[in-house]
Amino acid sequence: MKKTFLLFCLFLFCVSTNVFAQDATYRLSTHILDISRGVPAQNVQVDLFKNQAQSNEWQLLKSEKTDKNGRIANFVPTDGNENGVYKLRFHTTPYFQSQNLKSVYPYIEVVFEISGSAHYHIPITVSANGYSTYRGN
Repeated sequence: MKKTFLLFCLFLFCVSTNVFAQDATYRLSTHILDISRGVPAQNVQVDLFKNQAQSNEWQLLKSEKTDKNGRIANFVPTDGNENGVYKLRFHTTPYFQSQNLKSVYPYIEVVFEISGSAHYHIPITVSANGYSTYRGN
């Protein structure tokens, strides 16, 4: 009985503090981890573009910098017109220059498609000579 009560209290705490909730007002977030140092990549500029289907041109929608945790949580507001092909451009050169490193990649671009109503988390892991990406949550 005590165990059930404690689990119920934990559940209520998680629900009341939004532990289970995504930020419902945004459809896209990103995160950069520097795997060579094992830390988040702070203060990296990331540009968000959307492909315009009729002209096949990229339209810049927003530019943000990563926070102290290497994250940007407020890309692509939920307004009912989010579906489409997007691109994130990570400006990594200044980040690596600040560490006296030269990167083979002047910037990193990740192209992906948003469809449906799910949240998209598009993180990257980086070092001066490599990167990887995946769809997270």
